[in-house]
Amino acid sequence: MGRTSAMANTAKKDRVAVWDVDSISRPVVALSASMVSKDWEQASHQHRKAQLLYSVRGILNCEIEEGVWIVPPQCAVWIPGGLSHATRGSGETECYCLFVEPDAAPDLPQSCCTIGVSPLLRELLLKAAGFSGDTVNVAREDRLIATLLDELSAAPVEDLHLPMPRDTRLRRLAEMLLADPALKVSVREWATRIGMSERSMSRLLLQEIGMSFGRWRRQLHVIVSLQRMTKGESVQSVALELGYEGPSGFITMFRKTVGKPPVQYLSARSASALIAGALPVPSILFPDDL
Repeated sequence: MGRTSAMANTAKKDRVAVWDVDSISRPVVALSASMVSKDWEQASHQHRKAQLLYSVRGILNCEIEEGVWIVPPQCAVWIPGGLSHATRGSGETECYCLFVEPDAAPDLPQSCCTIGVSPLLRELLLKAAGFSGDTVNVAREDRLIATLLDELSAAPVEDLHLPMPRDTRLRRLAEMLLADPALKVSVREWATRIGMSERSMSRLLLQEIGMSFGRWRRQLHVIVSLQRMTKGESVQSVALELGYEGPSGFITMFRKTVGKPPVQYLSARSASALIAGALPVPSILFPDDL
């Protein structure tokens, strides 16, 4: 998906400088960041160290060539080292970054993924971000980092990403879905619009992203709905904006996709944010003109 559509409105965003984390000799580095600007983005970049981007409040977005990952409060996205990626958020966000050398620990994720952050992992991350860098407490800090990496390796993966196909025709389909996620068009009509038969399009989608068209579109609806509900929109208004006749159908879709109805899902995230000592602030992921 091109930057001009899926990540539009870049002219209105505040660019965030990229840290030169690879110049830091320590194998594991934790940093904290609070963004209060109206909109912000970090342009596509890469670094040798892998990165964990953890959202305390607000929702963040990470995009790589293969897909888009959503990062709700109290979740994190893992980005393997050497992988080009762009991140963004808007409104007031608070996040922590953990940078890890590829050989710092075994069993760390090998691909980009959204992971759930347990209370223990969260506290370890926040503690690591407060390290001074002096040599007085090296042994203690090393033990804490080792525990942090153990917790990270065991963290559950959450299905909050929209995979992007490589085929140019399917990419065009993704562009159209992102431009108007509420558009009610049959699978056959979508296939016709990109110059394919319904059977060929369905087969190629399964081959490239491992999802049927219906599941792929539902995943998009979950991501867009989270964006809009964290801006304060009601479940009913979001359901209607996404083309559902009422909230019940939307709630059923959301529950089947993420395991909880939307209000319960967001309430759990808000409660976790309060425990972490931060009030959740509505943020957005995707451009306003989706």
